[in-house]
Amino acid sequence: MTRALHRYGGPLLVRSALVMLALGLVMLYSTSAYVTGREALASGPEGFLRRQLFMLGVGLAIAVPLAYMDYHRYARWWWVLWLVAAVLLALCYVKGIGLRLNGASRWVRLGPVQFQPSELGKLAVVLGLAAWLSRPDVQARAFFRGMFLPCLGAGALMALIAFEKDLGTTALLGFTLVVMLWVGGCHAFWPASLAVGGLAGLAGAVWLLPERRGRILAFMDLEKFRQGAGAQQYQGLLALGSGGWEGLGLGNGRQKIQYLTYAHTDFIVPVVGEELGLRTLLLMIFCLALLAASGFAVALRARDRLGLLLAAGATTVLVTQAVVNLGVTSCLLPNKGMPMPFVSYGGSNLVFAVICVGVIFGVWRQSVRSAEETAATT
Repeated sequence: MTRALHRYGGPLLVRSALVMLALGLVMLYSTSAYVTGREALASGPEGFLRRQLFMLGVGLAIAVPLAYMDYHRYARWWWVLWLVAAVLLALCYVKGIGLRLNGASRWVRLGPVQFQPSELGKLAVVLGLAAWLSRPDVQARAFFRGMFLPCLGAGALMALIAFEKDLGTTALLGFTLVVMLWVGGCHAFWPASLAVGGLAGLAGAVWLLPERRGRILAFMDLEKFRQGAGAQQYQGLLALGSGGWEGLGLGNGRQKIQYLTYAHTDFIVPVVGEELGLRTLLLMIFCLALLAASGFAVALRARDRLGLLLAAGATTVLVTQAVVNLGVTSCLLPNKGMPMPFVSYGGSNLVFAVICVGVIFGVWRQSVRSAEETAATT
């Protein structure tokens, strides 16, 4: 099974992402007509679709060359990406450059360009950890070089993201860090200890922040908080429940009309279920599962340690983000603003997701070519 997935892993990965992308563009056009606010008034519903298509083009312009480039070439420049990510994350706190929206400082505006540096931080953590842990002079089971230094480098970016009040992305990167340390051969005790400590720290931070604490309380009693902190998840459940198997029809959803806030971003999945039904929702979940299986199969049969870590890290961060979004929108997890990769509106996240697919495809292409060359010489 793993061999078959690896053989066709690259094409399956790309096709799964394309199906999710197509679904996302269709649903974005359906939901954006009801988005209110200054941004919607300035561009209209077509403006959201145009911006998403433009950012898709940006992502493809980066991902396609990476897919056909030897990943050893760009992995050696991981420290440049780390520095750029650190600087941009720091700029989030600079008045006039950093933008504070909805109580969080997660955006940077440089001229006409507005984006989230935390998405670049995700890529920097994955690439940096893969490049460092695959070095021949780094012993994975050595505490200082195999555990402490990687955690220090990733932790610096995670701290900058955490102070933006983006605890979800911080936790996502923390989980990716633990997985990559384990995959890289670090003694199981250290990643496990790191995971336990991270969960304790995250729980403490959530409890000290009133808004985050309110989300936890709303999750525990959604009916009680359905008019307040639990409103989004409550309306999301209504949308999912009203769609049935076939859905109400594209464009006929009711919850997106001033009931379900952020229907085009974090809560686009309930609108998919409401308008296109459970069958389309299951198709999306199947594509996600296929993407996960293909990505990890590519990692397991990569040609070297660097390829293993790159594919495993990129797949982990993509799939974990998607699972969290599904958990939040179905009320299996507390509310956390985290978009569904490829489907939700958001240019920065879309570019990051497309680049991850390009990186994994590049690992697959080189491992297949290496296997063919080995077979030809035997």
